[in-house]
Amino acid sequence: MRIVAILAAGGLTLAAAACGEAPDETPSGSGSSAAGTPYKACMVTDVGGIDDKSFNASAWAGVQAAKTAQSNVEPEYVASDAEASYEPNLRGYVTKKCNFILAVGGLMGDSTKKVAAESPSQQFGIVDSAIDGATNVYPMQFATDQAAFLAGYVAAGYSKSGKVATYGGLKIPPVTVFMDGFADGVAYYNKQKSKNVQVLGWTKASQNGTFAESFTDQNKGKAIASNFVSQGADVIMPVAGGTGLGTAEVAKGSGGKVSVVWVDQDGCKSAEQYCDVFLTTVVKNITDAVEQAVATGAAGQPLSADPGYLGTLENNGVSIAPYNQFDSKVDAGLKGEVDKLKADIIAGTVKVESASSPK
Repeated sequence: MRIVAILAAGGLTLAAAACGEAPDETPSGSGSSAAGTPYKACMVTDVGGIDDKSFNASAWAGVQAAKTAQSNVEPEYVASDAEASYEPNLRGYVTKKCNFILAVGGLMGDSTKKVAAESPSQQFGIVDSAIDGATNVYPMQFATDQAAFLAGYVAAGYSKSGKVATYGGLKIPPVTVFMDGFADGVAYYNKQKSKNVQVLGWTKASQNGTFAESFTDQNKGKAIASNFVSQGADVIMPVAGGTGLGTAEVAKGSGGKVSVVWVDQDGCKSAEQYCDVFLTTVVKNITDAVEQAVATGAAGQPLSADPGYLGTLENNGVSIAPYNQFDSKVDAGLKGEVDKLKADIIAGTVKVESASSPK
């Protein structure tokens, strides 16, 4: 999603928590830290929550992994229960003198821009967004349209009904970039195979489609998925955080007739109970990007806002997950075509374009 969201409702509620608080005397400022000096890495989730099985969870895993890479890292997080909480949560960590303050998700862009301007000596980071002119905000963005293109091709090749679908949590660039790539992957499959697999839920040309208006409402995910299934879709890609778990539940109850393309984290790892319905996942490697950023700062090295980090197929910043329980169900020829397509995208012989893709 360049969004890069998390847990609060729909059965995934988790109370705001804080972990590993560092001493009050920990310095703020550049965000770098001499090796051995406590480095307080503080993360603010968006309204999706810490256990969204998606990008908030991925980011927190990265912060925790950095502690293994740099033992002086002291991780802490707070879960935002509403958009109005973003600014106070960010300011709270400025007051607590965190060395690195991570905002998770494009929804937090405006709040991060405002708080970062108020505290120019404080090091911030943000997932799925970039703050123009903010030299103290390290951006981590992902060309998820590249990986979603592969997933769209897989979905079109796997579909038995000739209809696939996608929907988003909100109509924002980190979400629609997935949907653009997915639709283009289906279109490319149709062109290569002279087929007419239809995409429900998104029209790239008009940038119009179906949105749940939530990243946590599983019941909305169920309703949207049920509607798609009633129209004949048998592969669905929700780009909606925890809302998508409702779609996975619909697929689970379909007796194998409906499968799901998950996003952000490999669904068979983040939502194991639904592994048997996950055809694949459009992976956004937030965990490694965040781990690298935090570990770099903790090692005393600067984080440059320009150019920041851009995850692509070439650097494994984005990818599609293994087919897991679908491995024997996906035709070997289709797998080979996807591997070739990945190589062609990396080489530039197949162009993947989305107005929502980070540049």
